[in-house]
Order: sequence, then structure tokens, then C-alpha cells
Amino acid sequence: MAKRTKRKTKRKTKVQGVQIDMISEDFISTMTSMEKINLILEGVKQGNIVILERGLTPEEETKLIEITMTEIAPDDFVGIEIESYPSRQKFSLLGRLLGKKAIETRLTVVGPADQLRTLRRDHDLISALVSVRSQG
Repeated sequence: MAKRTKRKTKRKTKVQGVQIDMISEDFISTMTSMEKINLILEGVKQGNIVILERGLTPEEETKLIEITMTEIAPDDFVGIEIESYPSRQKFSLLGRLLGKKAIETRLTVVGPADQLRTLRRDHDLISALVSVRSQG
């Protein structure tokens, strides 16, 4: 009798989930504000959650929201949900001498408004619910 061998075939399985893009402080620090905003919007429009290790400045967050509002399309792009840890004020020696405070931004999470819901946010915790976008 001939011996039968089983062939393993690779099946493509469709995995449902949410892609999370975690962007390092080193990478984002080389970008201009508009490059950061475009990177975030590009990812979110694809349905990804974007997490920045070093958050956006208050001015960058404002600009991101302004640009997002101009790009909302009911059947295509519903907008963003954005959460950041509260900023910390950092006092440098030069800042103390000049009476200026440096604002140190912290982690920022941005995602599609129809997939990301903030459940709770405080000084050290962002709790969010991420849902899979329904197909159809």
C-alpha cells in the first residue's frame, strides 16, 4: 500500500481587529507639527488607533481638531476621539530665571470617533473601549 502524506496548506484567515500604531518619541520629535497631524489623520482615516509616546502640544491638538472638522464626511470619515494625559509643567533653570514654565506633553491616544470611546481619564490612566468597525 502506498503511504499517504498530508499536505499542509496555508489558509488565509481573515482576522478582525483594530490596528494600533504606537509611535515613539524619537520618531515624532523629528517632525514638524503639520507632519505629526498628517501622520495621525492618515492612520485614523484607515481605522487605526494612534498612540504617541510623547503627546501633542495644546496648539497641535487644537490644529488637529480644526483640520479634522474640515475633513468629516458622514459616509467616509466621522472624526476623531482624542485623549491625552494632562500636561506637566517643567521648570528649567533658565525658565526659572526668565519666569517661564516649559510644558511637557505626555502620551496621546487618537482614534476614529466611531471606534474609540474614552471611559475614564485621570492624571495617570486613560481607560478606553475600542470596537471593531462593522463591515457593510
